[in-house]
Amino acid sequence: MEHLKPSPANSRPLTPISFIERAATVYGDCPSIVYGSATYTWSETYLRCLRVASTLSSMGITRGDVVSVVAPNIPAMYELHFAIPMAGAVLNTVNLRLNAHTISVVLRHAGSKLVFVDYQSESLVLQAISMFPPTLPRPRLVLIAEGNQSRALKPIFVADYGTVLAKGNPNFDWVRPEREFDPLTLNYTSGTTSAPKGVVHSHRGTFLVAIDSLNSWSVPTEAVYLWTLPMFHVNGWSFTWGMAAVGGTNVCIRKFDAAAIYDAIRKYHVTHMCGAPVVLNMLTNVPGVKPLEKPVEILTAGAPPPAAVLHRTESLGFSVSHGYGLTETGGVVIWCAWKKKWDKLPAAERARLKARQGVRSPAIAEMDTIDVETGMSVKRDGKTLGQVVLCGGCVMLGYLKDAEGTAKAMKDGWFFTGDVAVMHPDGYLEIKDRSKDVIISGGENLSSVEVESILYGHPAVNEAAVVARPDEFWGETPCAFVSLKEGVKEKPTEKDVIEYCRERMPRYMVPKTVVLVAELPKTSTGKIQKFVLRDAAKAMGSPNISKL
Repeated sequence: MEHLKPSPANSRPLTPISFIERAATVYGDCPSIVYGSATYTWSETYLRCLRVASTLSSMGITRGDVVSVVAPNIPAMYELHFAIPMAGAVLNTVNLRLNAHTISVVLRHAGSKLVFVDYQSESLVLQAISMFPPTLPRPRLVLIAEGNQSRALKPIFVADYGTVLAKGNPNFDWVRPEREFDPLTLNYTSGTTSAPKGVVHSHRGTFLVAIDSLNSWSVPTEAVYLWTLPMFHVNGWSFTWGMAAVGGTNVCIRKFDAAAIYDAIRKYHVTHMCGAPVVLNMLTNVPGVKPLEKPVEILTAGAPPPAAVLHRTESLGFSVSHGYGLTETGGVVIWCAWKKKWDKLPAAERARLKARQGVRSPAIAEMDTIDVETGMSVKRDGKTLGQVVLCGGCVMLGYLKDAEGTAKAMKDGWFFTGDVAVMHPDGYLEIKDRSKDVIISGGENLSSVEVESILYGHPAVNEAAVVARPDEFWGETPCAFVSLKEGVKEKPTEKDVIEYCRERMPRYMVPKTVVLVAELPKTSTGKIQKFVLRDAAKAMGSPNISKL
């Protein structure tokens, strides 16, 4: 078989950008994007992307250049997911809720040549650019005006999005990747720690995770997808490209609002949406909300969702799928694959099972939980903690300009996630914590996630986060930060919450400290910033009553 080998006929580089070309042929007259009163078809969206790519090329953007976007979930943001790579450039979607300093750091680290800026973020980005050192070249700016309409520009802007569209060639021969491992995206980690890293993904890896996610979630042709998940967050978990693959309709909304979400679901007959567990919690806490007329598939990931929140969400008519992924995997790569026999179980048991992260997706070659000291797999007993490690085509190329960080995260043939989990006897994985969030109290390792899950069962609790507080006697003890639901008539005290926990968990797991707060600090994607809470708990010092 020596004559059998790769050739141009069987090894054309894989890229998710090809999805939109096919969508224009198969679903050309079908709606691609709905935004307010505007509706585009797949043929129109494809031509708009070609026009933008053509103009970028004429502006000198070439293969490998980084082009950034600071925008919410609007049509331009969706189009740029295709148009920027079509010019051969690397797409960098920036978290628009970061402060000016952090955006400045991101743009400088990325080496952005051009930045598309939504009009609502104009002053923020201008402030970020003003922080560039005088010796460092500043990226050119393109304004995305309201409704993409042209308007008078400040001198620092080279064009607006409407002009970029108008000048482009709809017959542009878009730039294919030379190799499928060429970089496609540059995403910065969301900031649950204080030092975000630039994660680089290839055309091949993104193609795989997009197809993989459609298959794992069983997304049908012409699904109606509501963009509640920010597209800037890991490129919307790959569904930006995935919706083109199935010819779905992208319903775009500029801002997340729970009441508006329910209106959009009913108006556009939404079938699918995504969101972190905090989104589920918000949807279930809308006063007077009525169950949906038709079920809506909702995928949640990003943090272990409390079983109580899952149960409340499904009682409103949402069909919840649960998965796990990281910026470094480009989307969801572990799924709680549901078994029909579980449908017969009581609601509480179904919610408990659905709270598990699950099994690897087909595009992940291997998944394991290992003892980092020995490198050996931990027992599949649902109790023994180990770090989650992955390998497969969806894993990142590495961290931009950070060889040391890349080598630390990717070694011995594995990507080390930093997440701690147990493996159940049936092969389903369940995340227990980030490695840095495991609390060691009196020599016992306890999971902050388990404590949080019980706290979410309290009828007055809106959100909860548990971190370690230093303790001279125990080393560390659990410290719970809790926000309460609006309109609660009888608000529990800190002592009430502690007593609630004592009745439902082992004594060593019970929070020794409870702090009632108005709101928990979060990243823009809804993740609770535990590093902020850890600092607050550390500042409290050691209590004097821990021995009692």
